[in-house]
Amino acid sequence: MQTRLIPELLATSDGQEADRILRSCVHCGFCTATCPTYQLLGDELDGPRGRIYQLKRVLEGEPATRTTQQHVDRCLTCLNCETTCPSGVEYHKLVEIGRARIERSVPRPLHERLLRWGLRQVLPYPRRFVPLLRAGQWLRPLLPAPLRAKVPAVRSQPSAAIGADVASRRVLMLDNCVEPTLTPATVQATKRVLAQLGIQVLQPQGGGCCGAISQHLAAPAEAKRFMRRNIDAWWPQIEPSKPEQTPAEAILITASGCGAMVKDYAWHLRDDPDYAAKAARVSALARDLSELLGAEDLARLASPFARGVPRRIAFHPPCTLQHGQGLMGRVEALLTGVGFALTPVRDAHSCCGSAGTYSMLQAELSKQLRADRLEALQAGAPALIVTANVGCQTHLAVAARVSVMHWIELFDAESRWRTHGWRRLTGDEQD
Repeated sequence: MQTRLIPELLATSDGQEADRILRSCVHCGFCTATCPTYQLLGDELDGPRGRIYQLKRVLEGEPATRTTQQHVDRCLTCLNCETTCPSGVEYHKLVEIGRARIERSVPRPLHERLLRWGLRQVLPYPRRFVPLLRAGQWLRPLLPAPLRAKVPAVRSQPSAAIGADVASRRVLMLDNCVEPTLTPATVQATKRVLAQLGIQVLQPQGGGCCGAISQHLAAPAEAKRFMRRNIDAWWPQIEPSKPEQTPAEAILITASGCGAMVKDYAWHLRDDPDYAAKAARVSALARDLSELLGAEDLARLASPFARGVPRRIAFHPPCTLQHGQGLMGRVEALLTGVGFALTPVRDAHSCCGSAGTYSMLQAELSKQLRADRLEALQAGAPALIVTANVGCQTHLAVAARVSVMHWIELFDAESRWRTHGWRRLTGDEQD
């Protein structure tokens, strides 16, 4: 594709990246076949090819409009298009650059500004988020149905994790902003499973949100502050000051959305003279939970069926896992490797509609996508649905007919017993 970007933009790192990405696109249209919003709306401007065309015009100096902003807002950033693209177009980088530029030039209505500001000021901060969530849960029976559906019911708190203080192996673990509150069983199950494998989990003070919420809401400077804060918190464990101290071998992320973000720290901080090298090291150390467990001997864990776990399950691979991180089939291999039977799921590449804050900003499209995913996931009559991202889990659980959980809970006896109360069954009964 030929480009004529604004000279002053082309002189910047973002402009050069945008120009490189645009030039790699041949406008073949393969991406439209897997784009969720194009499939729903049938509008070329609500597909990757159309959005690329609109972004190109904006970056070449044509004024962005409210209509342009709305078409870009409808993008889930699911990256189905990147997986499909034969030319390797890095769409997610282009859309982040374009979003920020459009946000600066197109004023939003007041209610949109307030909502987006509120999400950025609450979700990444547990001390603000938790009290508001608890109040919403307390008032949940009194809320209107649409609002009540967005407030998850109170979940029982799992018991404390098993310690592994004497383990010779150490990993850092991201303090995800909402996961410990919305799905606490995921965090505790991960720690217990790793303890059984002789791996100590470290969560240094000072870390927190990965920055994805701010980045996707077109606040890149704010997102970079979160990234730098995490790097500062982790660095003493990555590069210990004492030679006898064992450095952390990985940065473990249990939510695939956060994992995709941390693996992109090197790109986001590429121009920061103080953090570029550290960010590259962090991105290289970032591991999804499936990557870490895939290299371990899981025979050391207790049988997943010891507490009567149903064997027939459906797996929803989050977009950030299969497209954002390119980890297709990793979780599925772990599950089938220990004896689970995965039901067939139509169009498993498709997005559930959660997409971070998308379910709150584009509620109608999000609900349509969720309905389609749940129809496909439940078609095989699974006893459970498992996934790998807190957003997908809570979004699907609102409307699913069966329990929805993070897949790591199936490997943790304490989670299975305390959180779900499954009875001890024989192998024949479990099927």
